[in-house]
Amino acid sequence: MANRHIGSNFDDFLVEQSMLEEVTATAMKRVIAWQIEQEMKAQHLTKTAMAARMHTSRAALNRLLDATDTSLTLTTLASAAAALGKQVRFELAAA
Repeated sequence: MANRHIGSNFDDFLVEQSMLEEVTATAMKRVIAWQIEQEMKAQHLTKTAMAARMHTSRAALNRLLDATDTSLTLTTLASAAAALGKQVRFELAAA
């Protein structure tokens, strides 16, 4: 067979390239950042107002909303959720 990836899935390719965890983390962060931005829009909150509700700086909020910055802490995420009147829910699922 000329192409060893025919019939495999993309996750298999990412595992072979040792990139699955990094790509998964980036994808999750993009979803989280998008959800926070959407809720801020729904509540007509500016970044300055959101940062004030979170008792943090606007720079810290920008890092939270940066879809490529995966260094998000649970404390920051919980603070953002509380500022929006929301809660965070995590679940471990079978692979």
